[in-house]
Amino acid sequence: MADCGLASRRGADTLITSGKVQVNGKTVYELGVRVEPTEDRVTVEGKPVKPPTQKIYVIFNKPDNVLTTMSDPEGRPTVADFMEELPVRVFPVGRLDWDTEGMLLLTNDGDFAQRVMHPREEIPKTYLAKLDGKPTPEQLSKLLRGVTIPGGRVKALFVETAKVGDSDKYGWVKIVIGEGKNRQIRFMFQKIGYDVKKLKRVAIGQLTLGNLQRGEYAFLDEGSINRIFRKRKSDTDLNRERRGPRSSRKAPKFQTKRSAR
Repeated sequence: MADCGLASRRGADTLITSGKVQVNGKTVYELGVRVEPTEDRVTVEGKPVKPPTQKIYVIFNKPDNVLTTMSDPEGRPTVADFMEELPVRVFPVGRLDWDTEGMLLLTNDGDFAQRVMHPREEIPKTYLAKLDGKPTPEQLSKLLRGVTIPGGRVKALFVETAKVGDSDKYGWVKIVIGEGKNRQIRFMFQKIGYDVKKLKRVAIGQLTLGNLQRGEYAFLDEGSINRIFRKRKSDTDLNRERRGPRSSRKAPKFQTKRSAR
């Protein structure tokens, strides 16, 4: 089902154990049941599951106030509203909160989604956070050492002030994390005395949003996909970047498409 773009592998497991999957008319609860796509009929809540004709990988600049789900019983905006013209059904890889914007990956490839989300890959996620004040270097260093939030102890892989706008009231911070706990960054900044007013994910691994605008999506080629899994820079390289940007490194360019929504 994951390969058919119906859900992630974890989501497919949930569908099975909750009794929503039938094989040849018989409900199955056991994980790992093998089927022959050309002979067996698989349905989910009575709807047939058909193999996809192609695997696609999408990068999407999610606006805030949009749910990271493909449907919502309350009729709120979802990422599916922006994907209506795609040739196959896709699902989100991981999630972004309702009030968080920025990079989201979508695919119909369950193996790819599982690899991106698995802790062993140690894929960092980079965010820009607008705070209701300007933290000191000492406060930011506390995030590097680690803080305890609901869900456990976490730490930033990298954190520094960012030059965004020119306000005496608000401060911007670039932060890189390796975990993905619920509302993790907001809780982390609360631990050092600040509320997050705006949060945007700008990179997953070494893949960045580039020139992708809010509400736009683009298809990823093999080179862009490889950037997701490229190992993060060493602490030495990251600290060197504090002293200034490296020359002639360009953000990736995508063939973008804005939803007709």
